Amino acid sequence: MKELHYDVVVCGAGVAGVAAAIAAARKGAKTAVIEKQCLLGGLATSGLIYIYLPICDGNGKQLAFGLAEEMLKRCVEYGPFDVPEQWGGPKDGNPGCREAEMNRYSCCFSPAGFTLTLDKMLEEAGVDLWLDTLITDAEKDGNRITAVEVVNLSGKIRISGKCFVDATGSALAAKLAGAKVISEVNHITPWILEMASDPSFFHFTESLHVQDFGEHTDEYAMEPPYDGRKVTEFVRRGWQMMRNRYDQFSRAERTKNYPVHLPAMPQIRKIAHIDALYNLTETDVGKHFAHSIGAAGNWYHPDPGWEAPYESLVPKDLDGLLAAGRCIGAGGYAWEIFRVIPAAALTGEAAGMAAALCADRDLLPKALPYDMLKSHLNSGHSRLTTLERPRHGKPETVIAIGE
Repeated sequence: MKELHYDVVVCGAGVAGVAAAIAAARKGAKTAVIEKQCLLGGLATSGLIYIYLPICDGNGKQLAFGLAEEMLKRCVEYGPFDVPEQWGGPKDGNPGCREAEMNRYSCCFSPAGFTLTLDKMLEEAGVDLWLDTLITDAEKDGNRITAVEVVNLSGKIRISGKCFVDATGSALAAKLAGAKVISEVNHITPWILEMASDPSFFHFTESLHVQDFGEHTDEYAMEPPYDGRKVTEFVRRGWQMMRNRYDQFSRAERTKNYPVHLPAMPQIRKIAHIDALYNLTETDVGKHFAHSIGAAGNWYHPDPGWEAPYESLVPKDLDGLLAAGRCIGAGGYAWEIFRVIPAAALTGEAAGMAAALCADRDLLPKALPYDMLKSHLNSGHSRLTTLERPRHGKPETVIAIGE
């Protein structure tokens, strides 16, 4: 079996994985990112999600900086949209967002265009990208993950690393290494690219739209745990919803109303997350953590914001790995906050930076001094924003990290 070795190995090249890989490589780590598809961006691109949700709190305060802001500014490079004028966009630019979001620091993007931008960012950072490569197993030395086994057209390859980042969206690397993962109920709400005669909130042109079906019914709910059979069922139920829509049109109407492109991956928003040293819940809104890695905004409506502690990136029962994006320890409403694009970029950058520091100093993530990570999160283009008025008084120290 062919063997390769890196300092940092990132599993998954969605927004979180790309952010993690870029952050690690910019810190000088020899970095690889492994992706089972031939598109970058995960649900943002393959899943046709199409909108970079706000990095502000809805009350005029920017919460996320660093790669979360850099990706937001660059996601419009190959598309018709711009960030709003009050956030640095051109006068009379088109954010492409719903009216209620027009004043927030967000915008829509071309899913295909964003893939091209993400690839350019990986190239600029010097990341070694492996596309069409599926992770099939993980190796451990004691309780520390040391390698993943992958398969592609070259056959089986063993990829070892000093530190790993699980940005698979399903906590697959952690699960293959034997760590506990947690799932929740999902509803089937397909987004597709279509030609349509009726206007949509998400439109590229007068006729080309992203259609959000928005069905939240028990009939289309999926119960965890998820497996290959349930993923197939989930996707096919979505296809049935699409057929139900287009079956309503006459033959003449179908010349103007028809699907153009379907999502290339299952649009399961909450597949699985790690059981972290600290799992965020809905009670953590507005809370300030002593070991914060940054703050995310509520994309549903304005609120005080949501910090993520470093402990939410670290599994309880596995060493040598950090989680990013939809895989971090966050359940319930908190998972809804941290599963989306800007939060994925935020947690991905922190995980990648922490992984690079661990690899350079031969540390496990649980032993990484938080102050060291904090200094790097506040360097260069990064800026660590915390919530100024902790809801519960003093910042909460969840666990003694690296002390």
